[in-house]
This record gives sequence, structure tokens and C-alpha cells, in this order.
Amino acid sequence: MREAGLVSKQPGRHRYRIVDRSALCAANHLNRDFTVEKPDRVWCGDITFIRSGTGWLYLAVVLDLYARKVVGWAFSSKADSRLAQDALTMAWHNRGRPAGILFHSDQGSQYSSVSYREMALRYGMTSSMSRRGNCWDNAVAERLFRSLKTEWLPPKGYANDEEAEQDVRLYLTGYYNRI
Repeated sequence: MREAGLVSKQPGRHRYRIVDRSALCAANHLNRDFTVEKPDRVWCGDITFIRSGTGWLYLAVVLDLYARKVVGWAFSSKADSRLAQDALTMAWHNRGRPAGILFHSDQGSQYSSVSYREMALRYGMTSSMSRRGNCWDNAVAERLFRSLKTEWLPPKGYANDEEAEQDVRLYLTGYYNRI
């Protein structure tokens, strides 16, 4: 190439914005202590994606660490804070609007958003967040998603979002919560 005077075309280097997120992230109050003595004391949440014929479908869940049960969930075509808020609202209403819950999640933008943090405060919850990039800090939620994806989801995904939602709902209520 050099002899012919040719130069390869390379894309420019991507520069990631460095954002000071320390103000947005809560301390890790859970600190991998997954043993809980009573229901509705500690909840954890996370978001995963599911392949659908129309693209990706996102699932947010809320688990009660006492019994390792899914107490709330939501589906959306967008992995935004509204998705996480919908799952939290479902859990809060399903469990009789308990106060004083420690809610643990990762540092995703869905959980560190102003609207989500304000909702958690309105519900009387204390936020706790995993250390950045450390899946072990939220191992219970990660384990749920691993089980869902290896034991239940079809390898090629679902034909559409409705089929995916129906089948995943069956897994959460009829299989996972009954184990």
C-alpha cells in the first residue's frame, strides 16, 4: 500500500464522555449481604433484554431478597427510567405499600435518574447501588436473569413482543416464584 501511495481509511477514535456520576449514585448499603430476616426489608432490581421479532424487549424486575421472589416487573421497548419505575410501582402496590425498604440496583441510568430517585424517596425507600461493573453486588437479580435465559427463553427469541411478555410472565409467576 505504501509503494502505491495508498492509505487505509480508519474511523476516528471514539471519545467517551466522562461524567461525574458520584452525585447520582447511592452508596452500596447492601454490601453483598443477601440474608434478610423478614419480607419487604430489602428489594433488588435489574433490567435485561429479550429477543423479539420486532427487536429487543426490555424486562425490569424487582425481587424481595427475603424469599427471592419477583414482586414486580415491567416490559418496554425502551430501557429507560420509566421501565424501572413501572416495575417498582407494581412491586410497591403488590406488597401493600411498605415503607423503609432498602432498594438495591446497579448504577444504570434508569436507577440513577432524578425521576427514579424521587419516586423511591416518595415510597419511603433507601437506595443502594452496586459498585460500577461488579455484577456480584447484585447477584440475586443476575441469577434470575441467567435462569430465565438458560432454562426458559427460546434460543431464537419470540415472534413478537406479546408472545414474549406472555411467556416471561408465565415464567415469573408460574415457575420462578413457585420454586
